[in-house]
Amino acid sequence: MKIIIAAETGFLGKNLEKYFTDKGNEVYILTRNPKRENEIHWDAKTLGEWKSLLENSDVLINLTGKSVDCRYTEENKKEIYSSRINSTKVLQQAVDHCINKPKVWLNASSATIYVHSEKHLNTEENGIIGDDFSMNICKSWEQEFFTIKDENVRKVALRTSIVLGNNGGAFPKLKLITKLGLGGKQGRGNQNVSWIHIDDFCNAIQHIIDSENMSGVINVTAPNPLPNEEFMKRLRTEMKIPFGLNAPVWQLEIASIFLKTETELLLKSRNVYPERLLKNGFQFSYPNVESVFKNLV
Repeated sequence: MKIIIAAETGFLGKNLEKYFTDKGNEVYILTRNPKRENEIHWDAKTLGEWKSLLENSDVLINLTGKSVDCRYTEENKKEIYSSRINSTKVLQQAVDHCINKPKVWLNASSATIYVHSEKHLNTEENGIIGDDFSMNICKSWEQEFFTIKDENVRKVALRTSIVLGNNGGAFPKLKLITKLGLGGKQGRGNQNVSWIHIDDFCNAIQHIIDSENMSGVINVTAPNPLPNEEFMKRLRTEMKIPFGLNAPVWQLEIASIFLKTETELLLKSRNVYPERLLKNGFQFSYPNVESVFKNLV
């Protein structure tokens, strides 16, 4: 297949590129800083020479967007919003120019679209979507993506949870704080953690591409979310670290200022279930957190 990945070459983009290249596909990356032969320059907001690349492609995957791991200043909020909306908008313009359009377009979204939920399990059908900065970003992003419908292009929004892997993302940081004896619960510890192993993430993307009946929104997350306190306890057990200091909310608030991040990333309860993937026959290699930690630790 000819696959286009629009992204700064981040954690998910790198892993997907390797996954698809190893399977013998032709993979091109749209990036602001091209360094290799298969990387093509774009600024993620204006049409350019790159648009011809989409002609006769099989798959378009858009992962573009400023990282939410920052302080929510007005400037950062604007950039988080515009980087997602502008890239989606300009890709739509490029697709509209194609004579032979991409067969399937997968656009990033986030499991953060659902409200803080400790008891209610959010599926695609019964998920409760709320109203705050993060949720509104996701809603606007999906709305922009689904505005134009083209029967020749199958569109899928990926409501992805925290992706766990050793070569990027949140997991190396979680291992480090656990090693330093700081791997206790964060806040009250009863907020749910929805997660997925990087291998299952890549396999799920392949499964969605192969399944012509799958379009619309899909929760890309493992089927067993668990409370933060339990998550950290099982990580300590696997790492053979006997104790972990708890971090109360006030401590996290202070730390987040120095780390230039927001406590929401740790304290929001994401309780998300991949109903559509499971109903469509997808099998997780790492369905529970113990199997993930055994593999990654």
